[in-house]
Amino acid sequence: MGAVSPTAIAVSAGILGGVGLLFAALIALVHRKFRVWEDPRIDVVAALLPGANCGACGQPGCRAFAEKAVAGALAPAQCTVASPDVRADIAAYLGVDVGQATQRVARLLCAGGTDTAPDRADYRGLATCRAAAAVAGGHKGCVWGCLNLGDCAVACTFDAIRMNAVGLPVVIPEKCTACGDCVRACPKDLFLVMPMEQKLLVQCKSLLEGEAAERLCRVACNACGKCVLDAAPGVIEIKRGLAVIDYAKNELAGPEATRRCPTGAIVWVEGAQFAPAAAAGAGRRPLEEVPA
Repeated sequence: MGAVSPTAIAVSAGILGGVGLLFAALIALVHRKFRVWEDPRIDVVAALLPGANCGACGQPGCRAFAEKAVAGALAPAQCTVASPDVRADIAAYLGVDVGQATQRVARLLCAGGTDTAPDRADYRGLATCRAAAAVAGGHKGCVWGCLNLGDCAVACTFDAIRMNAVGLPVVIPEKCTACGDCVRACPKDLFLVMPMEQKLLVQCKSLLEGEAAERLCRVACNACGKCVLDAAPGVIEIKRGLAVIDYAKNELAGPEATRRCPTGAIVWVEGAQFAPAAAAGAGRRPLEEVPA
């Protein structure tokens, strides 16, 4: 082959350089035309947040919360994971009030521990609620009840759930961020994230009534209706064999609704829902050991 002439090299370089400059100009023009401006304060607020990305604020992550906070759509107080000092720092940086947020906490709609809700089978499989639930709905006599194996405590990112001596998850309100991890972890859909101000609670989801319900769990709702009579009108009604509370009338709710409950299924809760410890020696009882 013959040698490439310097002129050909120069022409090629010029063409490539010209094409590069043309595309660079086009990119610069498009960037200038379609550039989306982002408030630099978002990065600052995002850096101040704890970075848990838990979703307790209702946003998909901390950066999304930062965007809403900078836009004024969310108050700093609505990040329940951040400490009061961090919330105050964010408010001071943005020049807004810290604001207020209703404290929410995870509540368990079941009080059937190993001492009150007997087993119908001797489960020896993988010690998780999800695995147990996959085998004929679980080993408990009450198919609606807590399986007492603690998937919720394992799932809790903030160490806000401890299992007590009878296998019930105790949610520590001071640590609970209402992130909902326990809600997703429970195969029986027993957890509900609710405002702390909603203190009247039915700790049962059984759809059985009377002796049939009590045979499977001593603290089950037996649909006797006494709570309906004792509560303010319209606060509680019996639906499908279960007492149901209308939280739209929460301002009318009071502890008087719980006083004649024969099983203790309906409770007035302030603070933690269950005792952190229970009587020593409490353990599982097979269904046949429970008096009919």
